[in-house]
Amino acid sequence: MNRLALARDMNGQGNGATPAASVETVVHGVAALCDPLGALYLPDAGILVVSDLHLEKGAAFARRGMLLPPYDTLATLTVLAAVISRYDPKLVVSLGDNFHDRVGSQHLPEEFRSLIVTMARGREWIWINGNHDPDGTVDLPGHSVDEMHYGGLTFRHEPKAGRHAGEIAGHLHPSATVRRREKSVRRPCFATDGARLLMPAFGVMTGGLDLRHKAMAGLFEPESLIAHLLGRDRIYSVRFGNLSA
Repeated sequence: MNRLALARDMNGQGNGATPAASVETVVHGVAALCDPLGALYLPDAGILVVSDLHLEKGAAFARRGMLLPPYDTLATLTVLAAVISRYDPKLVVSLGDNFHDRVGSQHLPEEFRSLIVTMARGREWIWINGNHDPDGTVDLPGHSVDEMHYGGLTFRHEPKAGRHAGEIAGHLHPSATVRRREKSVRRPCFATDGARLLMPAFGVMTGGLDLRHKAMAGLFEPESLIAHLLGRDRIYSVRFGNLSA
């Protein structure tokens, strides 16, 4: 079952409930839930965090003469609607690369714009600016900012070099590999050592960067680092030292 199928199964299961398949973690003293759909929920604050939606990626490639199936935006928004329905958050924070290029939100088809308006009704929405979409959004609910601070946490798109306690970021699309039944399985993951957390990419048409990649060097305390891998219908938590190289 992929994330889109799981999202459809989750619909109608009731707002505010904690999915049995989610995993609890703590980031800089703040309790959070890692959801198998790739969202992070902070229950005490009512904040739902997603990252790297890369909406309109297919359209962005088409503008450059490379044709991809044009279904990524609808699929990603379907998953997002399911996880919002699950938690009914007070605030949604999208951690940058919300759109795949600078003009994605400007040219967003009205049907998709309406879906976002419906999801945002009755709650606040923060769009963090990313490297793909540094100019913010156009005609969408909420506010565009470079970063957000709340309750000792800093929400930004790109993680800063070195150790930064309380940082929740995206950009690197973390993934990890484990061995199961004599074969390797590579999945997107949340990565945290308890001080900071990197979000998996939420967009359905996004790749991943292995936690052992040099871009991850120095971001975490290796002995404390845990990868919370997105499974077919649950989270699998694996210590960094037990991951496959």
